[in-house]
Formats: sequence, C-alpha cells, structure tokens
Amino acid sequence: MTAPGDITVLLEAARTGDRTAMNQVLATLYQELHAMARRQLAGQQQGHTLDATALVHEAYLKLVGRGGAHFDDRSHFFAYAASAMRSVIVDYARQRLAQKRGGDLHRVTELPEELESGVRLDEDVVALDEALKQLSAVDPRLTQVVELRYFAGLSELEIAALLQRSERSIRRDWQKARLFLLAILQEAPTT
Repeated sequence: MTAPGDITVLLEAARTGDRTAMNQVLATLYQELHAMARRQLAGQQQGHTLDATALVHEAYLKLVGRGGAHFDDRSHFFAYAASAMRSVIVDYARQRLAQKRGGDLHRVTELPEELESGVRLDEDVVALDEALKQLSAVDPRLTQVVELRYFAGLSELEIAALLQRSERSIRRDWQKARLFLLAILQEAPTT
C-alpha cells in the first residue's frame, strides 16, 4: 500500500484543482483497489463473470459518479471504496440469483472469522447486505469495519492503521459485528 501521508497530500492538492495530483491519486489507489478485489474474488471465478477488473471498474464508477466526490484522506477514500465494492458485489449476486432461480434466499448460518477465500457471490452476500443495513442503523462504525474487512479484504491490522485505532479495538468491533450479524442472519426466514 502507498504511504497514507502521500495520498492525503495528493488528495489535498487534488481538492484545490490540481489535475496532476488527482490523476496520480486515482492511478495509485486504482492499483490498490485492484489488489483488494483480486484477493476478495480469489477462487470465485468458476461460473462468475465478475472478475477483479470488473469489480474495480464498477466500484470506481460508483465512486467517481457521486458527483465530484471529495475524499478528505486515505481512510475516507477506502471507506467509500469498501462501500462501493459491497454495493457492486451485492448487485451482482442479486442479478445472478434472479437469473438462476428467481432470487430465492436461504438462511445464512455462518460469517467466516477469516476470509482467505474471499467473498462468496451467492445468496449469502445478499442476506449479509440486508443484515448490514440493520447493523448500520445501530452502529455505523461496526458496519464500516465489516465493509473494510469482508468486502475490501483488509486485515484487522490494515483497518486499524487506516482508521487510526488499535488493532485490538478493531478486533473487538469485528467480533461484535459478527455476533450481531449472525443473530440477524439466523433469525431471517428461509424460502
């Protein structure tokens, strides 16, 4: 990853209208987003048309398409990027389900502690998105940790550095969020 200070300085210059700085920011962060997307979609390519490049392009369009989005710093950018990636992944899963079997959902009974294999592009991600909406109403900070961890594929250490919090604090937030989400997911009706 690029040094946080470098990106923050470039973002500040870009806000003042420096086109070169904005191009440099986008080129640098695009590479990082692509690496995150590749990690998250690892092992998911069989039967799926969403690859890392498509995920990044769609997320990038969502980010840039927000009417001249301005990001205060690296942390702010990656929070938006994780949210955009979540949106693209969930939209993809919904579309795939609708084509496959009418969008039927089933009860999700687990949310993996470790995410070595990346996100699953199935009905579980759609149910998770619905549960995240409920979590967001209760604690947006926990939702942000889940988005960065699950949808952006960042480690607890990377999230801690990004949000300028301790790794222990992020680990507690991740555990609280998992418990909340599992409770919601296990209560969801099956179809």
